[in-house]
This record gives sequence, C-alpha cells and structure tokens, in this order.
Amino acid sequence: MKSETVIASAPAKVILFGEHFVVYGKPAIAVAIDRRVYVKVGIREDRKLYIRSLSLEISGYFQNEKFFLESGKESAEEKFEPIRVVAEKLLEASNKDVGVTIEIDSQIPVAAGLGSSASVAAATATALNHLLNAELSREEIFRVTFEAEKLIHGTPSGIDPAIATYGGAIVYRKDEGFQPMNIEFSVPLIVGDTGLERSTGSLVAHVKQIRNAYPEIVNSIFEAGEKIVEKAVQALKEGDLEVLGRLMLINHGLLFAIGVSHEKLDKLVHAALRAGAYGAKLTGAGGGGCMIAIAPSKLVDQVISSIEQAGGTAFPAKINVEGARIEN
Repeated sequence: MKSETVIASAPAKVILFGEHFVVYGKPAIAVAIDRRVYVKVGIREDRKLYIRSLSLEISGYFQNEKFFLESGKESAEEKFEPIRVVAEKLLEASNKDVGVTIEIDSQIPVAAGLGSSASVAAATATALNHLLNAELSREEIFRVTFEAEKLIHGTPSGIDPAIATYGGAIVYRKDEGFQPMNIEFSVPLIVGDTGLERSTGSLVAHVKQIRNAYPEIVNSIFEAGEKIVEKAVQALKEGDLEVLGRLMLINHGLLFAIGVSHEKLDKLVHAALRAGAYGAKLTGAGGGGCMIAIAPSKLVDQVISSIEQAGGTAFPAKINVEGARIEN
C-alpha cells in the first residue's frame, strides 16, 4: 500500500443537447470541459474518514457510522455522504483496514448543471483506487461514481458519472448507455453562470408533473428533442457551428416550454445572442445554474463581456477533454 498522498482530478461536463428528454429515453449529447475537481487523499492510522472541502469551507469526519462536524455548516454531513460511500467501496475493494483523508479543491460551480458532484466522486474514487491499490477498472470507477450520484439525484441519467470518468464527448441514451463521439474540430464554447443554485431532483419532478398533465403535447416536445440531437450529431461531425447554434436555440425553446428555464437564464441567452453568438441555451437541469453559447472565435471575449453585463459570470471552455486521471 502506498504511503504518500495521491492527487486525482475529474472534469466538469456540459450537456450540449437533450437534457430532461434523456430521462424519458431520448438521446443527449454531453462533453467534458476543462474545469476540474482536484482530490488529494492520504492514509490515516486512526481509521477516521476525514473529508475537507476547500471551496465549500466545510470539514469533518466519519467514525463508527457517526459524523463529527469540524468546521462549516450543519449540511456538511449530507454533502459528504456520497464521498463516504465512495471511500467505503474503495476500502472494501482493497481489503484495507485504515482511515483516509480526502481533501477536495474544485474549480466547478456547485449546483450549476456542470456535474460537480460526479466529478468529486470520480476523482475521489480514482485517487483512492491508486492509493489503496484497489485495482478497480475504469468501468468499476464509473459504477462507484454512479452509486454516489444516486444518493444526490435519486434516479440520475448516468451522463455526469460517464463524462467525469471517461471524459471526451458522448451520445447517451438511457436504455443503450453511452457511445463515445469524435469531435475533430474546435468548438468555441462559453459557459455563463446565473449564480442561482437549484435542485435537479425538483426540476425532474416538475417535468414529470407537466408530462402527466399534458402527455400528448409534452411527448411531442420530447420527440422534437430527439430530432435535434440527431441533427446536432451530424453538425458536430461536419464542424458546422452555425447549424449547432440554431439547434441550441430550438432546444432552449423546448426546455422553456416545459418550464425548466428561468428569467435569469433567458437574460443570459439573449445577451450572448446580442453579442454575436451563433446560439445559446441552458445546460443541465435549468431553473438557474448555467447556460452555454457557441460563438465565432473572434467574438468569444465579446460574448463573455455581454453575459457579464447581463448579471452572469462567464468563462470560455475547451471541450472533449480527458476524464478522471492521476495528477502526481
């Protein structure tokens, strides 16, 4: 067993097309972006499972099935529970009777639709796998990450753990799993954050309620969402940014129609378009969180400035980056 500390990281994700519709068996396109979570782990002789989040400013430890808060908010136990599950699965797989220290440093906004919780779980599993010589395959790391996500989101689609673990770009369909996708050209992507945290679970429940009330109408929206993904796959193969932009706008309109957009999201979408973006849409569950835009390379700075003038924070993002990996 290694005695040193190990650092691993995992990427954030954006859903380019198909969020919410994916819950009902329709396809979605997701990509890893170059914002990452970094997790440092080390062995403890006291058998405590000690966790500290630098970005959330909370820390505490689990011992004998109890949680002891060291610093930060009372909600720390709830936030750390998925990490505890990951750590216990890795300790079980390695057959080691030790404690571990887990320190999380994240570049990814929380509850913003960028998959931060899955990134933390995947980076933690990868780091502990290396530290404890557990010898889990990448597929097994994915499964452990997926189990952690279920504690947070109830019935997650699997997109976030897939992207956090494998990176790159995928087309995902619930009953078929995910297919890797080659994107061989640069996509000038901008991410705009409303700063509004939201609950994925409550938004998914809202869509279910709308669908139950108006099944014929909402099912037709889901069908349109599937056709958008089919055309977007083709546009990504051909490198057609203008078509991708138009499809993003249509996709945003469909998400608005089922009630998962937000006034602030719409404002940032319109700000991006005013500045010359080809297209823009919310990404993730909606109700706050983030939007994305595609723009000509020469206008990226202008689009970022326009989003920030409209009250958001924004950054350029490279897509199609590597998944969970060891950093040291």
